[in-house]
Amino acid sequence: MANIRKGDIVQVISGATQARGGDRGKQGRVIGIDVENNRVVVEGVNYVKKHTKVGQTQRGTKTGGIETMEAPIHVSKVALVDPDTKQPARVGFRIETDDRGKTVRVRYFKKSRRAEGKKAAKASTKKSVEKTEED
Repeated sequence: MANIRKGDIVQVISGATQARGGDRGKQGRVIGIDVENNRVVVEGVNYVKKHTKVGQTQRGTKTGGIETMEAPIHVSKVALVDPDTKQPARVGFRIETDDRGKTVRVRYFKKSRRAEGKKAAKASTKKSVEKTEED
């Protein structure tokens, strides 16, 4: 069973930073998944320009030109975003039974150390500030 599904919100966790023209740190919705190649297409991430040849449709309208579209990226370069903390988090599975007695696997977000670390860091800086004021 896959961790990432179509419609999930993910964040790019590797690659070049946005300051260097990359996509690391960007969040977007999953548009499509290629299971065979382990790739996902994320909305607003990894834009490429596709050059299409000029042709004619049945009605006679001309098509073609340069089209900007999202290209797939490897699934290991993205992480699911926890809707509560808005931070990338790891995912686990629980086996639960629904109301009909059927067992189903349900995804859940594991507790993130990143969100706890920020709170702990703020608390420790406050303590150090209080100690310096007492001296």
